[in-house]
Parts: sequence; structure tokens; C-alpha cells
Amino acid sequence: MFLDFYKLREQPFGVTPDPRYLYFSPGHREALASLFYGIETGRGFLSLVAEPGMGKTTLLFQLLQRWKGYVHSAFLFQTQCDSRELIRYLLDDLGLKTSGEDIVRMHSELNDFLYRETKAGKRVVLFIDEAQNLSDTVLETVRLLSNFEAPDTKLLQIVLAGQPELAQRLAHPGLAQLRQRISVQARLDSLPADEVVNYVNHRLQVAGYEGTELFTPDAFVLIAQRSRGIPRLINNLCFNALSLGCAMRCEQINSEIVRAASVDLALDSGVPKPQILQPRTTQRVAAEVLTSWQSLYSWIRDNLIRRRLFQASALSLLLASVAIYIGARSGVGAVRPSGAKHLNPASAIAAADSESASGPPVTGPSGELPAHQSTRAGSQENSVDSFTYVVQPNDTLRDLCLSTIGRYDSIVLSEIRKLNPDLKHPSRLEVGQEIRLPLNATK
Repeated sequence: MFLDFYKLREQPFGVTPDPRYLYFSPGHREALASLFYGIETGRGFLSLVAEPGMGKTTLLFQLLQRWKGYVHSAFLFQTQCDSRELIRYLLDDLGLKTSGEDIVRMHSELNDFLYRETKAGKRVVLFIDEAQNLSDTVLETVRLLSNFEAPDTKLLQIVLAGQPELAQRLAHPGLAQLRQRISVQARLDSLPADEVVNYVNHRLQVAGYEGTELFTPDAFVLIAQRSRGIPRLINNLCFNALSLGCAMRCEQINSEIVRAASVDLALDSGVPKPQILQPRTTQRVAAEVLTSWQSLYSWIRDNLIRRRLFQASALSLLLASVAIYIGARSGVGAVRPSGAKHLNPASAIAAADSESASGPPVTGPSGELPAHQSTRAGSQENSVDSFTYVVQPNDTLRDLCLSTIGRYDSIVLSEIRKLNPDLKHPSRLEVGQEIRLPLNATK
């Protein structure tokens, strides 16, 4: 055994919660002070939450050690029980003999005992370890135990210790009454790297080690990393490292020994391993590009091409393009000059439809138009060289001619009269009135 080899009086990294080995980190000091003050002032309910292996039980034993002679305590570990069994465990740990299974009688015996201890000047404290395993019904029974009280003080102090699941359980709406009664909530967090060094040296000192530094700085770094600052894992890792060091006859524990011990304990499984990057060749880059294009095509095919909405949009866009092309080829809807204002597209399209519906003129044997088609040809010709405009507020005939034709004179006015035989007063235009304007006046 390595005790003689490293000149130790006792095992420094044992598994029992010995209060002598309790290392008072800042977090442990704060939690211990909070619990001590809560019991001293009679707050009733207290809680201690920590990850497994953080030393909750050791801290509670240290608390009992400080109250020795002044507190009558009960320490319950059996949390897989029902309400009746919990009360019986409590009475047995307090030294009370139960004559039966009647829970009412057990409550009466507990009440009498609490009054006797309070008159004698002693406090009664119930510690429940691993309280996260208690069912909701048993937790409600624990809450009812706090009803044992005198007008000026609580007859029973209760400390619930457990893992983070206990805090989650207490946050449940069904346990709101119990959560509201917990006046002190202490918590233990994992040790930082510098506290790990102090923790290990403290336990070695309590065990009687008086030599030089037993662990190298690199070994401490690895211990803090592999144990994640959890005291129980630190104990296991240091115990195995000392065992390996003794077998190898090494007077000092280095990082290689700690690494081998962590492998034996499977503590290296959570450490991320570095990834080996492969060199990117031209063929590999081309394959990646091809894969990306194939993925993009698959996405477009599955999410766009096969969707009816996309198909309908594409068909509408195609038909609109064909319509625009045909309209441009046939001269329908002539584009107004840049200076024109307030064109009426609906009137232009109606004129174009009437023109296309009339068809080509039929000529006689001599090539001349028949009399009944001469007027139609003239109107068709006018429809090509003119457009219909709907008069807007503040429009004048002069402004319209200047903006569309570029001039306003007697020739332009004569052509406007020809296009608009019903226009009696060109100087007075009415809003909403339709008027035909020439696109290119005769020079």
C-alpha cells in the first residue's frame, strides 16, 4: 500500500464523509455559514443543492459537529419510502419507540418529544439527504412536519439536501407551498483549478504528509481537467495515481501517471479529441463543388419545381411575356412620349381591340377601297396615329399638346378638331372627358 511509501498516517482520499478532511472553499464556507445561521435563528426549512460528489454529506456532518451538545438531530438516508415509513424512520433515529403503525399516534409522540426538547433548551434538526428521491406525497408530509411549532419558535428544523433535481422538483407548481417555506437555499459549485490544488494539499496535510510537493504542476492541471472540479472524482483520481506511482516507485506524481489513472477510471472519455485535417486536393475540391451543385438542384427540384405555386407562377410569367411580345409586334398600346401625362391604358387597349376585330380592308378590282370601307380605313389610320386621353384636374389643351407633341399651333388644333368632331370648346376641358390626341402632327 502506498501509505508507507509516501509516509502517510492514513488514507488521504477516502470515500467516507470525514469532517476533518472537509476543505473550506469559498463556496463551502458560504453554504456552511448560511445553514448554521438558518438553524440558529430557527428559520424552519433550509435546502442544500449540489452536483453528486461535491461533499454535501460531509458538509452536513461538519454542521452537526458544530452543534454537538446543543442539537438533537436525525439524519435520514432512506428516501425511497412512503409517508408512514418516513415518520417511523424519524422516530427511530430520534430514539423514540413506536408501538404501532398508526400515523396519528406517531405524530402525537413526535409532538410531545419536540416540546420536551424545546423546554430543555435544545433544538431538533432533521437532515434528509438525497431528498430529490422523495415523492410529491412524501414531500408534502415533510412540509406538514414544519407545523410543529410554538407561538414564538419552530419546534423542528428541516434541512433538505439533494442534487440539482431537487431544485427542479421544488420549482414545480404543485410544491409551491413547500418552496415558499424554504428560507435558506445554499448551493455548492465545482472547484476552480486553483482550488483543486488547495483541496489536494489540504487532504495530504490532514493525512500527515510532510514531504515536498507530491504532485507536479502539470499533474494538478490534468487533475482539475479530468475531474471537472468535483471532489469525489478528485479523490478517486488521486487515489489511483498514488497507487500507480507506488507501483512504479515514483516519489512524485507527474502528468503521465495522472493520465494513466484517468484512463483506468474512464475519465478521459469526455475530453474532446483533436480532429486531423486532410489536405484538400484538386479532385477533392471538384467533388465538393459537384456535391454542392447536386444538393442545390435537388432542393430546387423538391421545393420549387414540384410545387404547384411555382408552376402556376412560371406559367403566368410565360403568358405575360408572350402577350407583351405580341402587343409590341402589332403596335397595340403605343408607348406615350416621355412628356405625356395621364394616359388611359384601358381606352388604348379598347381601341386596339376594335382595330384588330375590324380585319384588313377589302379592295375592288381597281385596287381602290369601296365606299363603305373608306371611312373605316380613315378611322383605322387615325387610331394608329392618335391615342385617347382622359382629362384630369388642371389639364389644359395647350399643356397636353406641348407635353405629347411638343408644339401647339393651328395645325395641331385643326387635327385635334378632326379627331374630336364633338369637341365644341377646346379651351374648356372637363374632368373625365375623353379626348383623342395626335401622336405626330402634320408638319
